[in-house]
Amino acid sequence: MLITTMNDVPGHEIVEVYGEVFGLTVRSRNAFSQMGAGLKSMFGGELKGMTKALADSRHQVIDRMVEEAEAKGADAIVAMRFDTSEMGGNWTEICAYGTAVRTRRAT
Repeated sequence: MLITTMNDVPGHEIVEVYGEVFGLTVRSRNAFSQMGAGLKSMFGGELKGMTKALADSRHQVIDRMVEEAEAKGADAIVAMRFDTSEMGGNWTEICAYGTAVRTRRAT
């Protein structure tokens, strides 16, 4: 599955548009990692546990978005974006979305 943040695919033409697709997850942070991150933030430096959790979440939502696009018959997703928002004190929503399309090589 080709995924691009552009509105088109260089060297290809979009022959069919299947519409918006997305992948979504809501994650909570446990109290111990929250406390550890709070202490670490006082002294500076990367919060490696939080960074890994966010990277894992992004991979998961991309996988879910691709599954939805494949189910519609798409071979590419254009205009892909991420959206993240806080929900309550400990929940984070992470979403990947874009437009599912079918392409062919431009001649």
